[in-house]
Amino acid sequence: MKEEYNLSTMKSRPNPYAKQLKKQVTIRLETEVIEYFKNMSEGVGIPYQSLINLYLRDCVSSHRELKMQWQ
Repeated sequence: MKEEYNLSTMKSRPNPYAKQLKKQVTIRLETEVIEYFKNMSEGVGIPYQSLINLYLRDCVSSHRELKMQWQ
């Protein structure tokens, strides 16, 4: 291994994981929903935003549909 590398001569290439990166969005959630995930996150040791992302990813992968009836 070299002691020093010249990075200016290095060829750039696209990140192969770029499609898997997360995108920052603004979403309005009720306080009760946020508190629910924050409390759950303390129990499992995962940040609440990651926990929300995991839940939504599970919904996508299982093609879960919302079943709601208006009265």
